[in-house]
Amino acid sequence: MRPGDSRPPEPPRGADLPTAPGKGSAGLPTAPGEGSAGVPGAAGERRSANVTWHAHAVTRAERAGVTGGEGMTVWMTGLSGSGKSTIAVAVEAALIARGRHAYLLDGDNLRHGLNGNLGFSAEDRAENVRRVGEVAKLFADAGTVVLVSLVSPYAADRDRARAAHADAGLRFLEVFVNTPLEECERRDPKGLYAKARAGELKGMTGIDDPYEAPERPELELRPLDQSVEDSVAAVLSAIEA
Repeated sequence: MRPGDSRPPEPPRGADLPTAPGKGSAGLPTAPGEGSAGVPGAAGERRSANVTWHAHAVTRAERAGVTGGEGMTVWMTGLSGSGKSTIAVAVEAALIARGRHAYLLDGDNLRHGLNGNLGFSAEDRAENVRRVGEVAKLFADAGTVVLVSLVSPYAADRDRARAAHADAGLRFLEVFVNTPLEECERRDPKGLYAKARAGELKGMTGIDDPYEAPERPELELRPLDQSVEDSVAAVLSAIEA
């Protein structure tokens, strides 16, 4: 357990990918103090020296006048199969229809490119969330409503993303898509729960890897009790609040 990390020590995490000596779970060389993919550790400590932030000549208010409103990040977290992406896709379409700039950052989509060198160890999961949080922050600063659909199972990692937005003066709305594990397993759209139960997949969130539910999200959705339309309306209301 890392200092200041509230994660429980059990069950073991991220035993999903084989490793070789001197390599992380993504099969890439690591350096001392780096995460398993040869990137900054879970805390996202800075390694770049001699860099200076270059200020923009355009204000956020000016951008908002072009994009239809202020930028922010709406972070949807929940188990695989909870309905995060379904709701996020619908919210994105609704915002565009209203004339708001919006963009969906889907966890699986990002692992096809930006995060394609990350596995599912605790370190790689943390780096995955850190990268998504930083990209979302840039989009939000540009005046876009960013819809993040990401399991992001560990509270400390989500808190870091929130803190990065707070430091930048940007809104961050955490939305907990609270679908029970039993229902997620019944849906099992990717067949991952079946593989995990059969012992073919290790480190599956909710099965042998923990999911730390948000304690104080800005919004909690219960797809078993709400239609997709009702969930979308609730998210849009939170955005406009």
